[in-house]
Amino acid sequence: QVQLVESGGGLVQPGGSLRLSCAASGSIFSIYAMGWYRQAPGNQRELVATITSGGSTNYADSVKGRFTISRDNAKNTVSLQMNSLKPEDTAVYYCNAQRMLGSAMFNYWGQGTQVTVSS
Repeated sequence: QVQLVESGGGLVQPGGSLRLSCAASGSIFSIYAMGWYRQAPGNQRELVATITSGGSTNYADSVKGRFTISRDNAKNTVSLQMNSLKPEDTAVYYCNAQRMLGSAMFNYWGQGTQVTVSS
């Protein structure tokens, strides 16, 4: 059981910035990685950025140089700083946690937060 709660979504103009946060609770001891995925209308859910328990990061090519993922282990949170936002960044952003139990991996998802980039 891992519960994820996102916050920080909203409406922003092109070129603007938003910061998303995700707080994890429950059985968090075995969380291997956390990250952000997004899904735009008519599209599949896609990876945006992830960060492992060891601090390794991975970004989608479309957001490299613009987005930064970070974590606060003490607060069990992960954040996504989004700069230079583009209309194509508009999507529902979902927080994700991967929990490793032995060799098995389990995925948990937040409820999603809407990010709209529009003038």
